[in-house]
Amino acid sequence: MRILVVEDEHKIARALKRALEQENFAVDVVYDGDEGYSMATTEPYDLAILDRMIPGEYDGIAIVKAMREAKIHTPVLLLTALGTTSDKTKGLDSGADDYLVKPFALEELLARVRALLRRPTEQQSVILTAGDLTLDTTIFKVTRDGQEIKLTSKEFALLEYLLRNQGRPLSKETIISHVWDYDADILLNTVEVYIKYLRTKVDQPFKTPPLIQTVRGFGYKIDVK
Repeated sequence: MRILVVEDEHKIARALKRALEQENFAVDVVYDGDEGYSMATTEPYDLAILDRMIPGEYDGIAIVKAMREAKIHTPVLLLTALGTTSDKTKGLDSGADDYLVKPFALEELLARVRALLRRPTEQQSVILTAGDLTLDTTIFKVTRDGQEIKLTSKEFALLEYLLRNQGRPLSKETIISHVWDYDADILLNTVEVYIKYLRTKVDQPFKTPPLIQTVRGFGYKIDVK
């Protein structure tokens, strides 16, 4: 899953990126409100973490308002040094989903991120299944036919994205935009390579029909035959 972080304090931004990547998220970081606005309103994200007081024409609240006016329902967590009730109310009334006051513990931020990703806009399941394949997003465990499958963090992220879109063909470009960071130098054949890795671990060792299917001329999908 892909997260946008808009934070002008570079030390905080680096810490957030590192902590989120350790949780297997793809993370894009920008340091001013104008670039944050551009990314939040044009790129597909599963969650946005926005500093409320950030330089540029758009501060955190302005970005949230612009997203909601554009019918972008990505969950938003606002970060701020302003902790009064009126400040929190203003942030939530702008369209943010949650509000965290600095300084904060990274463990609390990660817990809030997980909680926001479980909320419906689209219901984010904790356990995803396709036939006899199960992926647990909480403990990062994958099993098929009762047998545990060891995946790298990127393989896990790719499999999770395919499962969340089960039955839907996904182009290589769409997969890259959700599984890899915005500034990652990823070629289309990188997706082919990782699909091959997944097939080697998820499909080939098992007697049941393969789950990962090629949609000729388009991309890939997971489907149960």
